[in-house]
Amino acid sequence: MTTLLGATHPLEQTVNLAELEALGRAALDQNALEYYASGANDEVTLRENREGFRRLKLRPRMLVDVSDVETRTTLLGLPVQMPIAIAPSAFHGLAHADAELGTARGAARMGTVMTLSTFSNTPIEAVAAQATAGFWFQLYLYRQREISAEVVQRAEAAGARALVLTVDAPFLGRREPNERNRFALPPHLGVPNAGTRQELAGVETESGSQLVNYFQGLVDKTVTWNDLAWLRGVTSLPIVLKGILTAEDAELAAQHGCHIWVSNHGGRQLDTAISAVEALPEVVDAVAGRSEVYLDGGVTRGTDVLKALALGAQGVFLGRAALWGLAAGGEAGVARTLDLLNEELRLAMALCGKVTVGELGRDLIRN
Repeated sequence: MTTLLGATHPLEQTVNLAELEALGRAALDQNALEYYASGANDEVTLRENREGFRRLKLRPRMLVDVSDVETRTTLLGLPVQMPIAIAPSAFHGLAHADAELGTARGAARMGTVMTLSTFSNTPIEAVAAQATAGFWFQLYLYRQREISAEVVQRAEAAGARALVLTVDAPFLGRREPNERNRFALPPHLGVPNAGTRQELAGVETESGSQLVNYFQGLVDKTVTWNDLAWLRGVTSLPIVLKGILTAEDAELAAQHGCHIWVSNHGGRQLDTAISAVEALPEVVDAVAGRSEVYLDGGVTRGTDVLKALALGAQGVFLGRAALWGLAAGGEAGVARTLDLLNEELRLAMALCGKVTVGELGRDLIRN
């Protein structure tokens, strides 16, 4: 396991993601903590994302040579050191002064992909320079399509390997702590890929979350499957649809030549929606190998990664877990998060009698 800060540093003494989360939470102020941690309404789906993994049981095989377990794989053809990558999340500057640059460096150190959010605090080009293992770019379609086209073209020019279109957020879910305490971005943080700092800072916050009020006026609520043709016209990048939870939508995504990211937005959109891992099998079955399938939501252990891969995901993406690591130690905290999880995956694979991720299948899972 990689030593990043010296054995006596609290970050290096963590042995699991729960301990990293505790360090990260302790480093945040109330505004940032509530923004990162909150889910929609009663947070049923937020909790179910983790519980869905816990309900799945493993069926390990014995008497297999597991002296050399390999977790390397590919994501859309890009070689990565592990089937674990970074999901898009907004405002990394709330967690650490290095913001998305720290996240990008941490992911690059561990040889995996970072997905940069439209609502990052750092320009695309600066993050791309640090994301040496490769990066994807996440997009919301704006009402002003020319702005969306410009952002997509910036990402492609900077070297993005895929475009991730978030499809589950025509409106933002109601995250009650953010509404109650009127979440606002600190004045020193901008949103250079979604508008200027002055635009966001000037949004009325007396009646709720600054982000919600800003988002409602920015994002196009009329987007349908037909709009994918427009998006294809402005980029040559592979398109990944993030927020798919049903076989019906998975089939449509495959028909439109898109890859699929199974996600409920970390339990932040529609409360009581199905958990990501529960939705995964029907999505994989519907796609039938025509598209790659990814997952985020509730991944906190190597056995979670193993289960997602066994059910057909090509890789898993970390949202909050990466942010806790960033808050706990910047680049080193992100790298520590990835390293811990990958080592847990490697051990779980060995104990299941599997030596490559390509060997992982549904024979490993009992519901």
